[in-house]
Amino acid sequence: MEEIQVKRRLSINEWREDSRPRERLLSVGAASLSNAELLAILIHTGTASKNAVEMMQEVLNACDGSLDKLGTMTYDELISFDGIGPAKAVTIMAACEFGRRRMTKDTVKKIRMDSSETVFQELLRARFWDHTEEECCVVLLNQGLYLISVELVGKGGLTSVSADIRKIMKMAILKNATALILAHNHPSGSLKPGREDDQTTSRLKEACKMMDIRLLDHLIVNGNSYYSYMDEGKL
Repeated sequence: MEEIQVKRRLSINEWREDSRPRERLLSVGAASLSNAELLAILIHTGTASKNAVEMMQEVLNACDGSLDKLGTMTYDELISFDGIGPAKAVTIMAACEFGRRRMTKDTVKKIRMDSSETVFQELLRARFWDHTEEECCVVLLNQGLYLISVELVGKGGLTSVSADIRKIMKMAILKNATALILAHNHPSGSLKPGREDDQTTSRLKEACKMMDIRLLDHLIVNGNSYYSYMDEGKL
């Protein structure tokens, strides 16, 4: 019986030194590496049939080459790929989250949050960019309208999320906030506020009035667009 030989793929460590991702990064800079090469550096190793670069290229192909789509992949989706176990999946997810956070400037606390456009561009666009489920947060501001913090107050499914008014007010008091902005995303695509959005805004406005805290706006976000209750004269 004829023996069938399985050809073993060369591991990255067996490549010519000037072809390895780590060495290339040091010699030509990170900007010169492909996305697959950069991700391969993070996961370190491949399998007997695929090196780390090939493995990550397979994952990227499943995302149509989009890093935004890669950022939305769940843990279960990542470990479904051959060779990607818990450690590699967690590493990829952490890298994607770090990239999201990097979009928010370190100097954001020095920027006065005095318009819906500023709040959207500096705080909310990156936060909600690739979310596939609805999430609600509150932007807490001091007397000068400078950022204290952004706090998560609720998560939902694709089309709805609940905001706990008491939780929001408790956060504002604990952080000594004198003004706040409510914000949530609409992953379904429509920016039109629903009845529940209007009711939540009204209830929060009354609660803020009782506590002498200014409700400056309620923003609904999707991708590069947003809806502002204040700009639309609904607050």
